[in-house]
Amino acid sequence: MNPPKALLILHGKQASNADVREAVTLQRELGWELAVRVTWEPGDTERLVHEALAAGYRTLIAGGGDGTLRETVQALVASGSDASLALMPLGTANDFARAAGISLVPGEALALLDEPPVLIDLGEMNGEPFVNMATGGFGSRVTSSTSEELKRVLGGGAYLLTGLTRFAEIGSAHGRFRGPGFDWEGDFLAFGVGNGRQAGGGQLLCPQAQVDDGLLDVCIVPAPDDAVGTLGTLLSGGLLGVDAVSVSARVPWLEIDAPQPIDVNLDGEPVLGEQLRFGVRPRALRMHLPAGSPLLVGN
Repeated sequence: MNPPKALLILHGKQASNADVREAVTLQRELGWELAVRVTWEPGDTERLVHEALAAGYRTLIAGGGDGTLRETVQALVASGSDASLALMPLGTANDFARAAGISLVPGEALALLDEPPVLIDLGEMNGEPFVNMATGGFGSRVTSSTSEELKRVLGGGAYLLTGLTRFAEIGSAHGRFRGPGFDWEGDFLAFGVGNGRQAGGGQLLCPQAQVDDGLLDVCIVPAPDDAVGTLGTLLSGGLLGVDAVSVSARVPWLEIDAPQPIDVNLDGEPVLGEQLRFGVRPRALRMHLPAGSPLLVGN
């Protein structure tokens, strides 16, 4: 009987990570035929996914942060393959992994290869798929402007520090949010449209979101008189966190119209948009998650 095999697509920054090397060695000792390919420049992830599928690999592993996960998923979905995906979280925030209950220890993350894959939803914005969350407004600017050096030193706390030092730049945007049974218009500081639960290094914007319910969770932080205090509550979690300052909904699709372009962060990728259409691709990805993952219905 042939041994099970998988291919790890590893972010180039992690090529010398001793914990990753040890985890790969252990998985091989446990009987897995585990190959490793390292990214070097933009476009490598997509190429490596297609090469892996062409070589007959039915299980892939994304080794990196939320951005690496999204790039791998995009290429996998575009290929039309039903190969399964595991995640070795090696980024700064690891927002999806933390919410899903995936261990940040490389060896423990690889152990999920022995868990049968489950079908999960993907979100999409203007037809572009995402795994975790789309965020817009000030929070999105904080995430995209946090330096790599600061993230390396402080981890997820870097996003909070960047937010605190940029309070002078706080500004609201105007938009209309429409979905089935939901219609809200006004000035807002930030919003999140979540397949997953958190973004920006631990901001729990959609605390009840699940990845297999066919729905998107929406969180809007209206712009109040005390913008600094509100954003401070959002960034730090506060006693009640985002629930204390937000408008929320759960919908199968959402449209956002804005008079001015909105900064949006789509699983780590910054984009601008005035007309945004969000939807769900139900059961679009086979993923290895912990059996008791909080992101799964029934857990």
